[in-house]
Amino acid sequence: MFSFLRQKSAPPARTQLDIDGRVVDVTVRVSKRARAFRLSIPAKGPLLTVPEKSRWSDAEAFLHRHRHWLGARLPRTPSAQSLAVGSLVPLRGVPHQIIGTGAVRGRVAIGETDEGPALFVPGAPEHQPRRLYDWLKSVALEELTERSDFHAQRLSVSVKQIRLRSQSSRWGSCSSAGAINYNWRLILAPPFVLDYVAAHEVAHLVEMNHSEAFWATVERTLPDMDRGRAWLKSHGRQLMAWQPPQADP
Repeated sequence: MFSFLRQKSAPPARTQLDIDGRVVDVTVRVSKRARAFRLSIPAKGPLLTVPEKSRWSDAEAFLHRHRHWLGARLPRTPSAQSLAVGSLVPLRGVPHQIIGTGAVRGRVAIGETDEGPALFVPGAPEHQPRRLYDWLKSVALEELTERSDFHAQRLSVSVKQIRLRSQSSRWGSCSSAGAINYNWRLILAPPFVLDYVAAHEVAHLVEMNHSEAFWATVERTLPDMDRGRAWLKSHGRQLMAWQPPQADP
């Protein structure tokens, strides 16, 4: 009687795809909010987003249809970058060398060496990446709060809460209740990029969509929005390659 019904199977956490003889691992994420299949390439590798009630067989078919799209873009995906001593991290778009001070106490400090700008990080070697990460997040939160308040005042809306996340494919999100999540990596971008994302998310409190009215709202509070938007399209993947010492809870 019910033979016409197609049985659903739960999707796996990971799957593999053969692209011209190359086996590629793809992470699978089930999303309640997703309305369609989505294939993306965050810093940690290919990601297939699957709507909660979809069939895994349909997801596999979608992935297979887009294997050439994925194969063409994988070589351009940057390798993961860590906040390790000796690395060059772009603070506000300017490369800074990470230098361990050896001091037990103290705060991260911005300074100069003969080679150029530097970030001096205290603490034991095993704790320095976390010290730097926490400091970057605190600076990001301060600047994103200031720019969010600025645009909220211009658009006559109210931001209720601002939090930082370590999303692998999103720069921000906004709820109708006035809560905004931002990606901590925005502090690594030039200030006009951080300002653009703040304007973008605050504008969602006026238009919860990406309609023409929404983009007009962004432009109303940030007339040169195209500058930040273009920068993210060109350099966003490199920025997403920077990884926290460990995943946020």
